[in-house]
Amino acid sequence: MTIKEMIDLPPVWLALFAALVWLQASMLPLGGFGSIGGPLGAVLILAGIALMGAAFIEFRRHDTTVIPHHDASALITSGIYRHSRNPIYLADALILAGLAFRWDAVIGLGLVPVFMWVIQRRFIIPEEARLRSGFGADFESWAARTGRWF
Repeated sequence: MTIKEMIDLPPVWLALFAALVWLQASMLPLGGFGSIGGPLGAVLILAGIALMGAAFIEFRRHDTTVIPHHDASALITSGIYRHSRNPIYLADALILAGLAFRWDAVIGLGLVPVFMWVIQRRFIIPEEARLRSGFGADFESWAARTGRWF
């Protein structure tokens, strides 16, 4: 794995966006979520972790790579992948939203759709092109019945 591949990973992007959310909460504390922010944030973070765990279980079951920019040896359409083509990226977005609520980062919450856009452009679209190329009609059938995010 090259340095670029080690740096250009979704967890790095999540950490970058989380840092921006934290900076907003720290440097421009506006409040706004009140007493619901902490519990709601915790629920979103835990949901994201659970979703990610369910996705990783499917990767292990199918013995294929979870690393973006690498070719998959199997098309996963079972488990959580029956409901979302990208549950790990959805989990990342839930975790980011949860952090924004926990940290009472009202403006930072607006970074969640920006994060999703970056992830879609940087990872999802190229991954789908590789899956389409590698699995053809099977990918097309799965994509037709399963949403990109949910």
